[in-house]
Amino acid sequence: MARSDRRPFSIHVVFFLELLLLLAAAASVLSASAANNTMRPRNELRKYKRIRAYLKSLSRPSLKTIQSPDGDVIDCVPFHLQPAFDHPRLKGLKPMVPETSSNISLSTPHRPYPDPPERPRGHEASVLADGEDSIQLWRTSGGTCPEGTVPIRRTKEEDILRASSVRRFGRKPAARTRRVSEGSGHEHAVGYAVGYQYYGAKASLSVWSPRVASSSEFSLSQIWVISGSFSSDLNTIEAGWQVSPQLYGDSSPRFFTYWTTDAYQATGCYNLLCSGFIQTSNKIAIGAAISPTSTYNGRQFDISLLIWKDPSHGHWWLEFGSGVLVGYWPSSLFSHLAGHATMVQYGGEIFNTRPSGFHTATQMGSGHHAGEGFGRAAYFRNLQVVDWDNSLIPVTNLRVLADHPNCYDVQARINRAWGSYFYFGGPGRSVRCP
Repeated sequence: MARSDRRPFSIHVVFFLELLLLLAAAASVLSASAANNTMRPRNELRKYKRIRAYLKSLSRPSLKTIQSPDGDVIDCVPFHLQPAFDHPRLKGLKPMVPETSSNISLSTPHRPYPDPPERPRGHEASVLADGEDSIQLWRTSGGTCPEGTVPIRRTKEEDILRASSVRRFGRKPAARTRRVSEGSGHEHAVGYAVGYQYYGAKASLSVWSPRVASSSEFSLSQIWVISGSFSSDLNTIEAGWQVSPQLYGDSSPRFFTYWTTDAYQATGCYNLLCSGFIQTSNKIAIGAAISPTSTYNGRQFDISLLIWKDPSHGHWWLEFGSGVLVGYWPSSLFSHLAGHATMVQYGGEIFNTRPSGFHTATQMGSGHHAGEGFGRAAYFRNLQVVDWDNSLIPVTNLRVLADHPNCYDVQARINRAWGSYFYFGGPGRSVRCP
C-alpha cells in the first residue's frame, strides 16, 4: 500500500518540473522576440528620420507645380533657390545665366551675367526645331515653367526607399577601375578618343527603352568627358539617357546628368540630387522621361548633346538639341577638369548584378547587337570633340571597345552623312552570353 501511494506523487513531481522547463524556454523565446521587435522599430525610426531629413534638404519652394502624365511632379523653383547653391564651393557664387535662357529679376540674391557662354566654332545655328524642347512627357500636357525658374523633378519618399541606403541614393555603384570601360558589375560598349587635350564632346544618340532585368540594375547611353586617374581621383562629366527602375521607379528612358571628382566614391550624383550642377533652362527637367523613343524596324529617334568648356569663364556647359542651354558645372567643382579632359567617351553602359550567378538579361541600347545596323541597333552619330581653340572638329582617332562582346558589342563606321559613328548594344544573357 505504501508503494502505490508514493508512485503518483513522483509522477506529479516529474510533470511539474517538465512544465517549469517548458515555461522557462517559452519565456526566453518571448523575451528574445520582444527584444527584436523593440530593435526593429528603433532602426526603422532612425532610417525614416534620415529619409525625412534628406527630403527636407532637397525640398525647394515652388512657384508652380506641374503633374506629368507618367506620375512625375515637376516643381518650378526660383533659379537662385536650386540645390546647386548649397555646395560649399558655390555659396555666394555669381551664376552664369544667359539673357536668352532666363530673365531673372535683378532683385534676387544672384544677379546674372549679361553674356552667354561662348559656343564652339563650327557649332550649327541654335534654332530649335518644332517641338524639340518638348520631347519630355511633362511638357506634353502643355505645362511650362515660368521664366526665372528651373523645372526640378520632385524626389519622393518611395524613391529613397528603393535605394540601398540614403547615403548612396542618387549615385552610381562605386567601382575602382583602371579605365571607365572596366569595373565590377559595370559593362560597356563604347567609342572613345584619347591622346590629346579635349575641351568638350558632341554627338547625336538614339533613344530606346531597353529592358532592365533587375530593379538594382540600369542601362544607359551617354557621353563622358574624363580626366584624372581611374583609381581614386577620376573627374568625369556625363550626360545622356538612362533606364533605372531603382532610381526612378519605372522603365522609361530619362534624360540625366552625372559628375564625380573621386572615381564615384563620395562626390557628385545624378541630376540635381546633390549640389553642384547649376541649371539655367526652364524648358528641360533633368531626370524626366523622354518621349518618343526608337522602335525596332520603325522610326528612329535621337537627341543631340554638347558638353564644352566655355573659354571665357572656364565652366563646363551642357546643351540639349540645337540650342537649349541646360546649365553648367562650375570649374571650381573639379581638380583635373578645372583644366581640360584627357579622354572623351561615347556609348552604352549597364550594371550587372549577376542574378542567380548568371550574366544579367539587362539589355543595352536597343537590346540588339551592333551588326544588325540601322533601325535595329542603337547608334551614336556625328561624333565630334572641342579642341584647344574652342572649335568643333570630327573625331579622327576613334577607338572602340566592348568589355564583353558576346553580350554587348560595338562596330565603328564612317560616311559623309554621319561622319564618325557606331552601332552598339546587345541583349545581355543569351546563348552567346551565358
